[in-house]
Amino acid sequence: MASKAYIQERIIRPKKGFADIDFKELWQYRELFWFLALRDIMIRYKQAVLGFAWAAIEPVMVMIVFTVIFGKVAKLPDNGIPYPVLTFAAVLPWNFFSKTLAQSANSMVANAAMISKIYFPRLIMPAGSIIAGCIDFAITFIILVFLMLWYGVVPTAAVFFLPFFFLLAAFVSLGTGLWLSALNVVYRDVKHIIPFIIRFGLYISPVGFSSSVIPEKYRLLYSLNPMVGVIDGFRWCLLGGKAAPYWPGLCISVFLTIVLVATGAIYFRKTERIFADVI
Repeated sequence: MASKAYIQERIIRPKKGFADIDFKELWQYRELFWFLALRDIMIRYKQAVLGFAWAAIEPVMVMIVFTVIFGKVAKLPDNGIPYPVLTFAAVLPWNFFSKTLAQSANSMVANAAMISKIYFPRLIMPAGSIIAGCIDFAITFIILVFLMLWYGVVPTAAVFFLPFFFLLAAFVSLGTGLWLSALNVVYRDVKHIIPFIIRFGLYISPVGFSSSVIPEKYRLLYSLNPMVGVIDGFRWCLLGGKAAPYWPGLCISVFLTIVLVATGAIYFRKTERIFADVI
């Protein structure tokens, strides 16, 4: 009896809006999600002479430069906290955000050959960058722990809220990455704008200084940068009440993050139908 070959068909129809994201399909492709995340980690460090040490060198250098410039030269207030610890507690979330944003924004273009040949949920690529960024975050966090021990800084009970602010940083990165990764496919000029956004964001975010130096009348306006609430939250969790966040600004950061992720997902879903054609 002749054997029969069966071909399984998959009909892909365009979907609209954030509510139509197929989370069940994303779960089915979870192995690909983890594979891509692991591949990104290996590519980043495989042929580097110093390997994972690069994850520590950059944030430590940023801490040293900002401590000298803002702490020693400008003599900005430190709220009774050793300036290296004050700075590094902000470098921790900023480094995570900047690394994952840069990788997720370029994820679609970098995997053009894969996108044009096979089907899989495209959301996996920018989302997978978050997992890769967790490695750098873990290494940087260990350095911060040793730095706090060296200066005798003991965290308070607020440290239990740290996972919330980590998730907030991840969602800010994801929402921005969804926007930029989709725009980068359609408009290739975006890849030149991404480094500028990261460098500019470093100086308008309270990384090298405490956000308390911002005049009270401008604090709400300053909080329109979602990373302000994230950084202030990290400092509060790790350094206690001396670095308490500006609560109205934190609420604004949370709200803007939700809007950023929702609109980013909608735009990404709307644009992904043309990815294979224009990439």
